[in-house]
Amino acid sequence: MKIPNSWTFKTDEIAIAFDSHVREQLPWYELATDAVAHLAKHYIPNNGVVYDIGASTGNIGKSINDILTARKAALIPVEESKEMAERYDGPYVENLVISDVLNIEIEEFDVGVIFLTLMFLPVSIRYEWVASFYDKTRLGGAIIIVDKVETARGYLGTALGRLTLLGKVKNNVPKNEIIDKELSLAGIQRPITPYLLPGDPVEFFRYGDFAGWVIEKN
Repeated sequence: MKIPNSWTFKTDEIAIAFDSHVREQLPWYELATDAVAHLAKHYIPNNGVVYDIGASTGNIGKSINDILTARKAALIPVEESKEMAERYDGPYVENLVISDVLNIEIEEFDVGVIFLTLMFLPVSIRYEWVASFYDKTRLGGAIIIVDKVETARGYLGTALGRLTLLGKVKNNVPKNEIIDKELSLAGIQRPITPYLLPGDPVEFFRYGDFAGWVIEKN
């Protein structure tokens, strides 16, 4: 796949190749998806409401579809890129919202999944938005986040960053594509700062410079 000079999900070429691309770039993608589905199952009530922020082609929706069906819960997928949304093949496509999440009104919900999305929101407003999203979580619900984080300081940060690169190399991603992708993300992808998240985030996943948290609403 040809990597653009400045990364975007708003092209047909990226959208068409996304499902295979993300799995070769992030070898832990399926593991993290399964973990999110497992955790979501513990917080989705009967007749509940679930948000999938940054739904892409429906990965999270498909992973929790059996839970949604069994509990008659509704899913609201949100995806900004119309090119990605056109390839959405998850459940509740009739509820798919094609919009920048910053421009929509969030209704009360039980589970909110933010999977590899915060790092693409502007730093100036991302934590304010997450706080407002948390405020809409019903008691007993939770937000589940998986995202890229600012690396640890010092040599450990170097080692963790290289672990992410090693995963791509072991998946046989061409080295020039790895470099091109990293350079294309400059100014587009900004790692998140976990201590600025609302509530009491509990980490459940970490690989290199990516991590995941559950934030309960009690």
